[in-house]
Parts: sequence; C-alpha cells; structure tokens
Amino acid sequence: MVKKKKAVKDKKKNNRQDFFDRVYKVVGEIPYGKVTTYGDIAEACGTRAAARTVGWALNGAKESGLPCHRVVNRFGALTGKQHFGDFQIMEDLLHSEGVEFDKDGCVLMDKYLWIPPKAKSTSGTKKSKR
Repeated sequence: MVKKKKAVKDKKKNNRQDFFDRVYKVVGEIPYGKVTTYGDIAEACGTRAAARTVGWALNGAKESGLPCHRVVNRFGALTGKQHFGDFQIMEDLLHSEGVEFDKDGCVLMDKYLWIPPKAKSTSGTKKSKR
C-alpha cells in the first residue's frame, strides 16, 4: 500500500515537472516586443484550466533567464510584477521592448498579444474543449 502511494505521488510530481518544462519552452518562444497570457500558455501546454499552474511554474523560473516579464493576465495587467523584486522592473522591461500600455497600466493586448501554437499531443496530455 505504501509503495502504491509513493508511485502515485512520484507520477504526479513527474507530470507536474513535465507541465512546467512545457511552460518554460513556450515562455522561451515569446517574441521580443510581444506578450502572452497565463491562459494562452496553459492552453498551448494542453489544458486551458491550468493558468494558475503556469504562474506557479514561472515563480520557480526567476533566475532562469526566460522572458517571464512577457507573461501578463488576460486583461494585459502585470499581475506577476511582485516577483521581479521591484514592482517597476516588469513594466520597464516591457517598455524597453517597445510595448505600450493603456491609461490603466495594462498592455495594449490588441497590438502586442502573441498566441503560442498548441503543443503536439503527447500521451497522458488532455486537450481542453474550448
């Protein structure tokens, strides 16, 4: 019984790491001067409902060199800015890439949104029904 629980726990951990790795791959592909959303990354990784998990994955990628500053919420708000050490860094990085903001401080999504391609289906990955 204990071995079975450990095996299930290990499988969940491996699945989570596999998902995180797919997130990192998508984030690494976000073009300079563009942004994408947590939900769009989750969908590209196989499940739209995992947008919060994308955020958790990015929290663990602070020192990775990935362009995490290019990930915003669905409204273009910089919801991850507190993870950059200074609340202004994320906005400054996006400004340096030419990204523009509206009067409320949200990215102009109609101009700067990049939709990642959907990942090819892998075994054990469920596709979302949208």
